[in-house]
Amino acid sequence: MNVEELSGLPPGAISHFEQQGIEELYPPQTEAVEAGATEGGNLVAAVPTASGKTMIAALSMLSAVERGGKALYIVPLRALASEKKAEFDDYESFGVTTGVATGNYESTSEWLATKDVIVATSEKVDSLVRNGAEWLSDLTCVVSDEVHLIDDRNRGPTLEVTLAKLRRLNPGIQVVALSATVGNAGEIADWLDASLVETDWRPIDLRMGVHYGNALNFDDGSTREVPVEGAEKQEAALVRDILQEGGSSLVFVNSRRNAEAAARRLGSVSVDELTDDERTKLTDVAEEIRDDSDTETSQDLADCVANGSAFHHAGLSSSQRSLVEDAFRDRLLKVIAATPTLAAGVNTPARRVVVRDWRRFDPSAGGMAPLDVLEVHQMMGRAGRPGLDPYGEAVLLAKSPDESQELFDRYVWADPEPVRSKLAAEPALRTHVLATIASGFARTREGLLEFLEATLYASQSAESGRLETVTDDVLSYLERNDFVERKAPDAAESSSGDTDAAGAFTTAADIADRGDAAAVELEATSLGHTVSRLYLDPMSAAEIVHGLESADERPTALGLYQLVSRTPDMYELYLRSGEEETFGERYYERETELLGDAPSEFEENRFEDWLAALKTGSLLEDWAEEENEEAITERYKIGPGDLRGKVDTAEWLLGAAESLAREIDSEWTVAVREARARVEHGVGEELLELVSVGEVGRKRARRLYAVGIEEPADLRSVDKGVVLGALKGAKTAETILENAGREEPSMDGVVPAGPGDGAASETVEDDQSGGSEPSQTANGRSAEGDDQSSLGDFS
Repeated sequence: MNVEELSGLPPGAISHFEQQGIEELYPPQTEAVEAGATEGGNLVAAVPTASGKTMIAALSMLSAVERGGKALYIVPLRALASEKKAEFDDYESFGVTTGVATGNYESTSEWLATKDVIVATSEKVDSLVRNGAEWLSDLTCVVSDEVHLIDDRNRGPTLEVTLAKLRRLNPGIQVVALSATVGNAGEIADWLDASLVETDWRPIDLRMGVHYGNALNFDDGSTREVPVEGAEKQEAALVRDILQEGGSSLVFVNSRRNAEAAARRLGSVSVDELTDDERTKLTDVAEEIRDDSDTETSQDLADCVANGSAFHHAGLSSSQRSLVEDAFRDRLLKVIAATPTLAAGVNTPARRVVVRDWRRFDPSAGGMAPLDVLEVHQMMGRAGRPGLDPYGEAVLLAKSPDESQELFDRYVWADPEPVRSKLAAEPALRTHVLATIASGFARTREGLLEFLEATLYASQSAESGRLETVTDDVLSYLERNDFVERKAPDAAESSSGDTDAAGAFTTAADIADRGDAAAVELEATSLGHTVSRLYLDPMSAAEIVHGLESADERPTALGLYQLVSRTPDMYELYLRSGEEETFGERYYERETELLGDAPSEFEENRFEDWLAALKTGSLLEDWAEEENEEAITERYKIGPGDLRGKVDTAEWLLGAAESLAREIDSEWTVAVREARARVEHGVGEELLELVSVGEVGRKRARRLYAVGIEEPADLRSVDKGVVLGALKGAKTAETILENAGREEPSMDGVVPAGPGDGAASETVEDDQSGGSEPSQTANGRSAEGDDQSSLGDFS
């Protein structure tokens, strides 16, 4: 089908696609249109990576907008949200506006009501439903990208429940689900009342195979000779081979350490293939990476990048990952060694994908376990970029003939596993049951079960009564912790119950005893509403509330950091070999600061979790005590991305703890607020007022404080030379003085005061010159090179 044959799109859309070089639809796209994608029909598209799923989404959303509606595009990752938003921004050329929503779970993002196409993560959409965003009822089309991630036990339940709620809110909404090829796409289509487009068609050929010895054997029976020279690793030979014909490579390994080691080794291969121009550009990228963070991980990454290789894993900061991805898409980087996180949807295709490690450590298996077929196929699907690569190759590595045959049987010739709902797990249900009650989707136990019947889990479950049993367990937990209460209908206005005709006292329990349990109303308490709105796991909220209520004196920052670190919403650091003793000693030194009921050291698992939370809390305390990033990442053996992730999560949890403290009328609300502000900015308590001034981060605040500037008012009156001496850059100093409210912030002609100069004189100023904002690099630093990025803001 030619794009000019399409109808129902906004004026200008077809010419826009033609300008992008899209004149004819791919077969899966044509099939989607014929199945009703542009006419409001529900659709599941289970097609390989690079086969045009985004175009199917675009046609569905744009046709919905043309019919006067609004479209929502749900993605699994923030990075993917930014990528898709940038892509959809092009639609503004023909009048279709776009917006993106990812962070701030308490916001309803009402400004999005004016946008035609909205991109958001599933967690953000779930929080919008909980907070009652009115514009959600205007949606006429929802696209769920990577819908097979419903199978993920962490993110899957949120996506599943969110789709069910959107369908309940808007009964006529068009649902378009995009997926990799899965084993039960038809089952997902049945759940969504959707037509199914399922194909293995790709715009360029993908050959999958196994490398053993000096030969690369493919699934079509062909063979390519790729000799391994001497002590060379197989992946190095495969990367060198494809580089020599102008192609790039992705190498997937099973751990961060392996990714870093592989990137260092592969740099010795890629460096020989760089042109002088590429070396110059990669040197600039390497400097940006070094500027982003002063950690050892950043230095190692920059060294690799200068040689044309890189590693990619969750320990990198978001800006570092973006720099690596952009340089790879621009074909400056020749090879990336990555953990499987890179296969989760971000657009980074290569001519050859090497899956080096097909096993990884699985705690539940007690050792190394094979990866799922779907996950390996997701990695392999990254091979081949339409328009740039004549073909794609995906390669597994074998050490013996038997292993080669096993890999063909296990992965190359195998079908992906079916997607299975993970909703019935109690941790997932307690969150979503509370939210379902608090947001009014269910007001009785029967209504709750009826809503859950609309989920994929209910359509898949063969275990009779399982969902009902787990739901009852969750309701009991929520009730015990004062998040939900059960009321008789005639007692709905009073939590104390009522009397029946005979004068007997009637409670929800009485009604249940009489067999009228269906009549009992479920209602979120004020605390329950707050927990749902804050997007907290109820178990996290219960832990925080109990901790605050147990405090006999003002909690310390460490006590609060350890408290939030032991909640399910914080991925705490694990204890390395020998650290049990280290943090055991710290526990006994600072035991009185910790909140809540500490387990006995004889309760081995619980006590170890308590110490792991203490380790995480200690990291946060170090950050708030202004330890530098390099020292912290080295001390705790983590990457800059891990540090920033912990700080980000702690800031969110402490903000939620502040709301909970107000809700329960705790006397420690101010202590929680200060602990949150300190971790947000990474400063001591005495600098909190200074960092409230725009452009004043932790390092600048400390330098200003050292010359006697302790609060914003000082910036409005102190000698400008003192400010300039502390901050070095005139543009930065001007901006900070302006942000502090100084009437004449200009630094023209000001001489910086040296150390010990308490009151340097100001020279003649040009009061009319104003002041300009300091120029910013892509990673948020001022052009003068003064690192002032806030590690509390990574969205």
